[in-house]
Amino acid sequence: MSLITVSLITVGEAESLKAEEIVTQWRERLYDLGWFMKCLNEHLARRANEEDCCKGRFWESRYKCQALLDEQAVLQCMAYVDLNPVRADMAATPEQSDYTSIQQRALKTQGKPEQSNLPRLLALVDAETINAEDEDTICRFRLMDYLELVDSTGRAVRDDKRGAISAQAAGVLDRLGIDERAWLAHMRPKQRREPIALGALEKLKEYAAMTGRKWVSGQSLVGW
Repeated sequence: MSLITVSLITVGEAESLKAEEIVTQWRERLYDLGWFMKCLNEHLARRANEEDCCKGRFWESRYKCQALLDEQAVLQCMAYVDLNPVRADMAATPEQSDYTSIQQRALKTQGKPEQSNLPRLLALVDAETINAEDEDTICRFRLMDYLELVDSTGRAVRDDKRGAISAQAAGVLDRLGIDERAWLAHMRPKQRREPIALGALEKLKEYAAMTGRKWVSGQSLVGW
């Protein structure tokens, strides 16, 4: 084997190793929230500065990340985000707040056709999802309860915010034209799922591991 051939093999191996290193880095960035926010913020900042013919920082600070440890925290965060346009005095009511999930959910309750470019939201419990699996909905929380939660929260006047839902504004049911009695008729309690296995807690855990499940329904019913 000549010296040139050996050199070519060495170069080929080095290129392969470098390519694997780059691919690994790209894969890590695909699920790196920090990297995604960095790219998104940089893109928006550059466009905003071009429109304003200026330079410098556009965002006040980097994004903040908080762990949501229970259902209450999830709902609190959702309501906070959905009320941002109201608090900023950019919208009078949540359903008038553009680019929010609550506006998208409100339009659906009114039977209005959804735009094809809107994101797919994880469902809240309504007439269509009353018997859906727990993991297919947000905390098994009812859509109407969430609309009421955001509406009542948005009416609270805060000194540190510019806007709030007017005290004279109609209730969310009236604003959306929803017949409460008809809605409640659809909102029957979810049917309880029959457990797929019965036995002591340790036996249920063993069964879950053997069948590739993370959880077996009925563990909370075990009394020994």
